[in-house]
Amino acid sequence: MTSTTQRILIFTAILSFGAVAAALISQYAFGMQPCAWCVLQRLIYIAIGVVCLATAWLPAAIRKAGALLTFILALCGIAAAWYQITVASQLLSCAQTFADKFIAGSGLDAALPSVFGIYATCMDAMVKVFGVEYAVWSLGLFVIVALLGLLGLRRRV
Repeated sequence: MTSTTQRILIFTAILSFGAVAAALISQYAFGMQPCAWCVLQRLIYIAIGVVCLATAWLPAAIRKAGALLTFILALCGIAAAWYQITVASQLLSCAQTFADKFIAGSGLDAALPSVFGIYATCMDAMVKVFGVEYAVWSLGLFVIVALLGLLGLRRRV
């Protein structure tokens, strides 16, 4: 029998991995190249998905910790998406911003460039899907994920 928190964690993992899949499809099928802030958000979605899956089948207290960590990571994602929308989109280059330094410093861009490669400037990456900027879609999903994390904390295990 699955608990409510477990179902929330599994659903959140599906949403998070789905967001990364959508980003990769957008990149490779539609030529929407990612900037440093886009790639940082991908990493946050992957981290959320891994945390959710890793804690979903563990004891109740650890599931609650997973929900809390999901909430905290979603707040980081909200901050990254908000920064991309309000600041980075106005810059000619994302070079030397936090996202660029973090991704390059982690070595992920060199180790797995198909997922973490930075191929566009922030200004160029601000494309619209159904009339809404991609980063705004991401911001909305991070808000939903944060709310799911809070819901997972509130529910009985």
